[in-house]
Amino acid sequence: MTVPANPRGSLPPPQPYHSPCGPLFLGVRQGRVCLCDWKPRPGDYDDDAPLLAELRTQLGAYFRGQLRHFALPLQLDGTPFQRTVWQAIAQVPYGHTFTYKQLAQCLGRPTAVRAVARATGANPLALLIPCHRIIGSDGSLTGYAGGLPAKRLLLDLEARTLARTAKC
Repeated sequence: MTVPANPRGSLPPPQPYHSPCGPLFLGVRQGRVCLCDWKPRPGDYDDDAPLLAELRTQLGAYFRGQLRHFALPLQLDGTPFQRTVWQAIAQVPYGHTFTYKQLAQCLGRPTAVRAVARATGANPLALLIPCHRIIGSDGSLTGYAGGLPAKRLLLDLEARTLARTAKC
């Protein structure tokens, strides 16, 4: 049996991480995490075992309710508008939600709700840039690359962690 050639040469594909919500695909480039997504994205990823190991360690701690803030170097590959939206999403506190409309207003673009939603959906760094915390204006869970059950699981995990730590 002949193995097909890797069209990207010898570069590794995104690495899977098996989360409680399903597989996340991980990738690093030039010493920065550039992919943590529910679907593999083509690209040139480095074989940076220490950084991938640290990413896996932090993801595990997050899913155990032991980590609220990821401390990893990130590479935000997107348009200037997308990067602005992602940077705003990164400011939404653990265990809290924000609406697409609130996000647009905070960015000084109150009529750009749909553009904000599209940029949110294009986020290649799920959990690290916590787009699961962005919800519809009516409080409903809307669109999530990992699926709405995953979004609900993540929000519930964060709420339980906050409730548990509030009792201490």
